[in-house]
Parts: sequence; structure tokens; C-alpha cells
Amino acid sequence: MKNFKFSSLLHVPMVALLAVLAACGGGGGGGSAATPPAAATPTLRSIAITVPGNATTIAVGTAPKVLVATGSYSDGSTKALTAAMGLIWAPTNGKAVAVATNGSLTAKAVGTENVTATVDSVVGTLPITVTAPWMGVTAGGYQTVARKADGNLYSWGSNIKSQLGDSTTIDRNAPVLVAGTSPTWKQVAVGDQFVVAIRNDGTMWAWGYNLDSQLGDGTQINRAVPTQVGTAKDWAVVAAGKAHVLALKVNGNLYAWGRNDKGQLGDATLTGNRSVPTKIGVLFWSSIAAGDSHSLAIQRDTNDLYGWGGNASGQVGNASRTDVTAPAKIGTLKFTSLAAGAAHSMAITTSGTLYAWGANALGQLGNNTVTDATAPVQIGTDNNWSQMSGGAEHTVGLRTDGTLWSWGANEFGQLGTGGANSLVPLQIGTGTNWKSITSGMSHSFGLQADDTLWGWGRNAEGQLGTGGKAPYAPVPVNVPN
Repeated sequence: MKNFKFSSLLHVPMVALLAVLAACGGGGGGGSAATPPAAATPTLRSIAITVPGNATTIAVGTAPKVLVATGSYSDGSTKALTAAMGLIWAPTNGKAVAVATNGSLTAKAVGTENVTATVDSVVGTLPITVTAPWMGVTAGGYQTVARKADGNLYSWGSNIKSQLGDSTTIDRNAPVLVAGTSPTWKQVAVGDQFVVAIRNDGTMWAWGYNLDSQLGDGTQINRAVPTQVGTAKDWAVVAAGKAHVLALKVNGNLYAWGRNDKGQLGDATLTGNRSVPTKIGVLFWSSIAAGDSHSLAIQRDTNDLYGWGGNASGQVGNASRTDVTAPAKIGTLKFTSLAAGAAHSMAITTSGTLYAWGANALGQLGNNTVTDATAPVQIGTDNNWSQMSGGAEHTVGLRTDGTLWSWGANEFGQLGTGGANSLVPLQIGTGTNWKSITSGMSHSFGLQADDTLWGWGRNAEGQLGTGGKAPYAPVPVNVPN
């Protein structure tokens, strides 16, 4: 065995000695492993916003939609973000939309607006387009006016007398916003070349042609934008003829103004037009309708039918052809709704049966003849009619089962059946979801239960609103919202 001397160990370098001791676990006490460095925290790189069904176009009045913000991180992971994680939604009260702190999105007004989701400095953006479904439509003459869910009015068609209310005299083949409008309109009546409408606050407004003082503002000046009629705030319903207007106040009182050459105002005179609303009689009324030169109304408490005005074709319904200058009771039947074409009339009884009278040269009464009727005649035996609408020489009817029917002239496709004139009611398509109808001179519109708007008939002036140039549409075509 080799001997070592202590003195020889003194020559070993200290660094080497320490290395040997460390390798042997020396240095006293037990050994332990080195602590690894802490893992890096993933950082948020981007935010994606999604809508249920990927529906980035929503309609005013629909239920709120809950948005989802998903974060993507530096380690490749994704995670739904919440307010507890610092998520902030915007805008909370924008022009078109509003987003709550939980991501609930509400449509406010028509337009497109960016929704943002923000965490610290990371922002996700999603453009949302808001539309307003159609809620009501009224056709008259060669123009059409419709109301959207946001309360605004849109118009299209002939504009020769500024009846579209857009401050111009340019015809429009697609909807334009009525100038100076506000989201407060509730009911519209369209005459030959003028419009009268009621706002939610009960005020009356009118625009367009005013030669016969049909705007009711005390002048004969045409108006290119809505102009208030008087100061009353209790108007409930309005109806427009060729150049005269009927209106009911909330209490059921009847007022009339405009042309009176046939006694259509019902004030027992033929002495001249009325330039401001004039109270007619003392009865209370529930429904009104105006034709070219005649008027109809249903008494509120009795459901009795009355007619007056021009009567050359028997359209008043009193079994004569003599003009009538004051409301005259028509028969003994009880009615719930009525409508007037140019020179023919329709009404639905309390039992749902349909009656018609007046001009019938093209079968617009629907009784399978072309003979005028000077008193109400029943049309078929069905008892499920709910609404009627009359044009110049055609009629459109709606039944309680949601089906749509038409008869009379079809020169411009105004029946919507794609066929010829008809002396009896013909069904338009096979749909069972129609909920309202209206007719102009030679065009018609219908609103379906899903709030889509459809028009057919003459389109030479752009009154169908589709943006196209076809002179007419023989079957219903959609007007986008």
C-alpha cells in the first residue's frame, strides 16, 4: 500500500479539492436538486367576437343576442373572456347598437356599427349591421309609403308633386327616407298625389299635392316635406281619397277636408273645398275609408254602415246613383271593416262574410258579373274574410287563414296571380302567412307574418320599390328591408 504524506496534499490546488468534495456530496449535511425556473405566463394575443348563428345582421325589435369574446394566447390556447378577466364591451350606448357588460347586444337603429371587446390593450372588433323590418305599408295612386320597426317612414314611386316627402320631385324606384322624419309614425294614408300621416303623439302631418287643400294646412301650397296639420294631438285614424281626407279623433269624432265637388266631405254641402279639418255630424265612428270621390264609415256603437259622396256607379251603396252630401245609412247589416276602391266599395260583416258594390266593369266586385251594383251584394259564401283593399279597378282580400286573394282588372299584373282579369276571387300563390294588404291605382302590396314586404302590379313609376326597371310584376316580388 502506497503511503501518502500530508505534506503532499498541500500541493493539491484548492479548486480541485473543492470539486472533489462537491462530487462526493461533501461539505456537510444532505444534498438537494437545483430549483427549475418558473414557467412563463401565456399572454393574450388577440380577441375574436362571435354572435349566435354568426348573424352579424340583426333587426330592430328582435330579442337581444349574447356576444362571446374568445381570447387566443401565446401558448396556442383559447379561452372565453369574461368581465372578471377585465373584459370591457363597447359601445354601451351607440347609434345603432348597445352592448351590456355581459355581452348582451341590442339593436337600436338602422346602420352599421363596430362592436369591440377589450382586455387591457388587446381589442377585438366585429361590425354589426342593424336593419328594421317592415311593420306597415300603404299604397295609393302611383306611390307607396311604408313604416319600419324603428318608426321611420320610407317612400317610393311617383314623385311629381313631392308626394314622397323627400324634398324633391324625382321618382324613386327604391325606398327613400321621408325627409325630416322621426321614429314616431304610427299610421299613414296615401291619396292620389299626397300623403297624410299620424305620429305617436297624436299629431297630423301631410305633404305632396295641395291644389284642393287636401293637406289640411289652410293653404293650396304643395309641400315637399311633412308639414303639421293644425295643433291637435288627438288624431287616431286617417284615410285619403283622390283629393279628400277623412280622419277620426280618439273620441270617435269625424273630420274631413279637401275636395268636396261630389259631397265626399259629408258636410251636407257642395259649396266648396275645406282647407282645414272640419267636424262632420255628431255620430261616433270606428272605421273610415275614402275612394276617388266617395266616403264610407262604420258607426262605433252600432256597427252600422254609412256612405256619402260621388255615386255615379252606385259606390255609396244606397240603391241609387245620385250623389249624397251627408252620411246615409246603408242597409241593416252589421260590419266590422271596410275599404274603398276608386268607384267601388267592400265591407266585411260581423260574421266574416264579404259584401261589395259600385263600379264593376272589370269584375272588381268579385260576383262573377260585370254589372254595377248600387247596393251591397254578398261575394261568395265564405265567412272567413278579415281585410279588404281596393285599387282603381281591382280588389285584394285577406282571409283569417292567412291566404291572399284578388279579382278584377289585371292589365298591369295588379292581381298578382300571373294570369288574366278575373270576375271572382283567385288565390295569390299558396302562402298562408299574409297579415296585411294595401292597393294603389294598379299595384298592390302585402306584408307577411315574418315582416317581409311584397309588391306586384304596375311599376312604371317605381312604385314596387325593388330598384328594378321592369314596367310591372305579375306576381309578388320582395322589397328588401
